[in-house]
Amino acid sequence: MLRNTLLVLAIASALAACSKEGKDPAKAGPNATAQAKDNKPSQLLVAPEDLLTVRSDALASGPVITGSIQPERRADLRAEVSAVVLQVLKENGEPVKRGDLLVKLDETAIRDTLLSADEAVRAASQALDQSNRQLERLKTLRASGMTSASAFDEAEVRRNSALSEVSAAKSRAALARQQTSRTQVRAPFDGIVSDRKVSAGDTATIGKELVKVIDPNSMRFEGRVSTDKIATVKLGQPVKFHINGYGNQQFTGVVKRIDPSANDITRQVEVLVGLTGEQPRVAGLYAEGRIDAETSSALMLPESAIVRNGDEVYTWRVKGGALAKANLEVGMRDQRTGAYEIKAGLAAGDTVLRSPSSNLKDGQKVEMANARVASAPQPKGK
Repeated sequence: MLRNTLLVLAIASALAACSKEGKDPAKAGPNATAQAKDNKPSQLLVAPEDLLTVRSDALASGPVITGSIQPERRADLRAEVSAVVLQVLKENGEPVKRGDLLVKLDETAIRDTLLSADEAVRAASQALDQSNRQLERLKTLRASGMTSASAFDEAEVRRNSALSEVSAAKSRAALARQQTSRTQVRAPFDGIVSDRKVSAGDTATIGKELVKVIDPNSMRFEGRVSTDKIATVKLGQPVKFHINGYGNQQFTGVVKRIDPSANDITRQVEVLVGLTGEQPRVAGLYAEGRIDAETSSALMLPESAIVRNGDEVYTWRVKGGALAKANLEVGMRDQRTGAYEIKAGLAAGDTVLRSPSSNLKDGQKVEMANARVASAPQPKGK
């Protein structure tokens, strides 16, 4: 017991000595002095490109528009006759010219029908010629009183019937010829094959999809806007949007058409946007943007200059050669530039750090770095 008591007293004495030494600056040693110096804010060296001046800029606002990129000129080519597919001459992605043959169907059965119709036309034409000659003979005999009026009337009826038969035979032949031409599916305009639906050997029934052709130069944004925002949308308003698959590239357009009725299920109104700048080459991609329905002037600050720490939002203003922490009241975000509206905390003309770091301190001195021009090395011996 005595040894344990002595051990506790020794530990307590050592702790008391250490506590006194820590409180006495004179006995703290050189490490404490260096630590005190490190706690002082060091001077910050900045270059002109590290600073930006707060200015007023146009802040565009408006409803969000979402949808997809679709071609204005597109054709879903379908079979107009029932036949077997003999050949598909174009693949997906291949360019085509107007009139190019895309799909060829078997015309054997239709060709036989056309030959039969042409024979019927020839037979009806011969019957008509015979009826005309008979009618002319009876007309001559009737003038000389050598035939009856009833015989002449019967000949005229036969001539009229033969004439009707010729017209019907020609109509059947024209229909058969038209059906024959429909076994060759051709491109309706210059474009690209976007979707091939059949292969050689398939049976194409009437109405079956064969191939799709689109014009890649006629892309447009077919978007939708919520009904509670549609009142602010007008024809001709600019639209800025992004397309999935094109990264951060921004596309522009204008409102071309607003549907007069909303969708019964989604309660959204379709808005057609015509592209004004660069056009995408792929249809069906998802797109999202904003219609610039209203434009106002406001102080704007890029997101890189804004520091968020919980509920606190601030930036670092450079004034009088020192940093000053400026608490901000941030408004809406401009979808075009990504900058934020500054409602309070800064004034036009203030200078702030473009991309502040996390170890800055209020009141820290700021020194501007002088630009240095690097000189090219001189050759040896000169």
